[in-house]
Amino acid sequence: MLDKKAVLKQYFGHSDFRAGQEEVVRAILSRRDALCVMPTGAGKSVCYQVPALVFEGTTLVVSPLISLMKDQVNALTQNGISAAYLNSSLTASQYVKVLRNIRNGVYKIIYIAPERLSVLEFIDACRAIKIDLLAIDEAHCISHWGQDFRPSYLKIADFVDALGYRPTMAAFTATATAEVKDDIEYSLKLKNPFRITTGFDRPNLRFEVRRPKKKFEELLRLLKRYDDSSGIVYCSTRKAVEEVACKLQKEGLSVTMYHAGLEDGVRKENQEDFVYDRKSIMVATNAFGMGIDKSNVSYVIHYNMPLDVESYYQEAGRAGRDGSRADCILIYNPRDVITNQYLIEASEQTPEISYEEFELMKARDYERLKQMTFYSTTNNCLRSFILDYFGERSSGYCGNCSNCLTQFQDVDITVDAQKILSCIKRTGQRFGKKMICDILKGSKNERLIGLGLNNQTTYGLMADYKLYHIMELISFLEQEGYVETFGNNYPMLGLLPRASDVLFGGERITMKQAKPKEPKLRKTKKTRAASSAEAVDRTLLLRLKALRREIADGKNVPAYIVFSDATLIDMCRKLPKNTEEMLDVSGVGETKLKMYGESFLHVLREYYKVHYEENE
Repeated sequence: MLDKKAVLKQYFGHSDFRAGQEEVVRAILSRRDALCVMPTGAGKSVCYQVPALVFEGTTLVVSPLISLMKDQVNALTQNGISAAYLNSSLTASQYVKVLRNIRNGVYKIIYIAPERLSVLEFIDACRAIKIDLLAIDEAHCISHWGQDFRPSYLKIADFVDALGYRPTMAAFTATATAEVKDDIEYSLKLKNPFRITTGFDRPNLRFEVRRPKKKFEELLRLLKRYDDSSGIVYCSTRKAVEEVACKLQKEGLSVTMYHAGLEDGVRKENQEDFVYDRKSIMVATNAFGMGIDKSNVSYVIHYNMPLDVESYYQEAGRAGRDGSRADCILIYNPRDVITNQYLIEASEQTPEISYEEFELMKARDYERLKQMTFYSTTNNCLRSFILDYFGERSSGYCGNCSNCLTQFQDVDITVDAQKILSCIKRTGQRFGKKMICDILKGSKNERLIGLGLNNQTTYGLMADYKLYHIMELISFLEQEGYVETFGNNYPMLGLLPRASDVLFGGERITMKQAKPKEPKLRKTKKTRAASSAEAVDRTLLLRLKALRREIADGKNVPAYIVFSDATLIDMCRKLPKNTEEMLDVSGVGETKLKMYGESFLHVLREYYKVHYEENE
């Protein structure tokens, strides 16, 4: 049996496992089931790919998206590993060929869409070989209580029963609450699994929430700051994707778009334009990105607020996968909450769940939306908010998010809070945030006047306040447990017991508010590049990237499949002069050394000769 560390170095070019990986690999190799929660970019795939190469038989990987399978198989093939995928993208003849090769034991790793697990031809092909490991990627999709439930994942347990024997099973996901973890274990029938949560923190990611008056202008300013860096802009609807992409194209930016309403050929072409760096900006719905292993995404911007923290963290985590510093920015507007409420109500019940379960799922969706709204409006540490949400203890200060980097002051808002709470009480706790704001602002809209709400004693009490500021105060009161939102179709504000202490008991309330600050000069492209590349020689890095691009174009694969940015940066730092030293570079294994080593060494030797030998 091959040694796990030897496999890691030979095929993947790494001398050591990342945090948590070795423990998972050890458990799987001992034939124990596993349930692993690791953040995006932590290297979940290595946890099943290394055992796959150690085991004698075949490893089967259940994966939800075609794009993930193609990227993973491309990367494995480049590393000298026999792999294939089965999904709807294959032609009839390709499908038959892969099935034949499966029966003949050609592949070490096979990626399969969950919908294919019930196809008799595939089951028969699997019965002809020995499956040592069944890995389930994006395992939260099997849970009714997860943010991305997919009924097709329920076929996994039936497939195992149809095999006639039980392979070792390992489930992987980037985001899962305690409840979802339990549901994954139950639904997959895992046997005493080795459970590990490596921690949700991604220190290289910088989190930021912006609340501008004009969203598109803010987005445009951000994108021009990033120049030609690769990034994703997420929108909540297809219409928003098309509108934003069209406006950005008119501004002369390198943009493409992706959503489920596009024709298959167009969607595929647009995705490849982004993955192959022909376009630098992808504007997309959440239909894009799961399993996209593009390592050089420098930023992820959410143009609209997602439905829940799980989705946000998963999507934001597609930035900085190679460990480089990256930005995760949410552009928030209160209207996003209304859009998401509509999306929850528009969801349809599937045959796999009962009406009672469906209603319970909707109630939990509303609760998750409330937590996402809290994230979008809090003045506390954003990283800590995310970690606390997933049950991980945090310091409350990260020093690397927009809130921690903003100077705040404690402001007494007791009088303002009393005005808001009094308005909610005097109107019978039967109106939502927008109406309460309109009453306090002294609005003259027809519905308000028609209901006689202009006769309330609280009418116009906050006429001089900005609407967004009143909304911010209400959100703070909700986060702190003074008010609550209840009702799904028509959310209304109600008072909680703590409100009485403020109205009648003399309790004071303070809130963190940003101090006015001097405008700062933004980093130039050159400065940002230097920080992300750890101040290595940029000229050398660009020459290595150009060589990588030439090789990738010749093989018709994305550039990061050849070598990641992190690997090229490590080459610049270590300046290897021979094959032995090249193997010390992180990400250079024996297979890639044979394929590309001499080409890159030629550039590195020339650089060393000019900058070092000639100066000796």
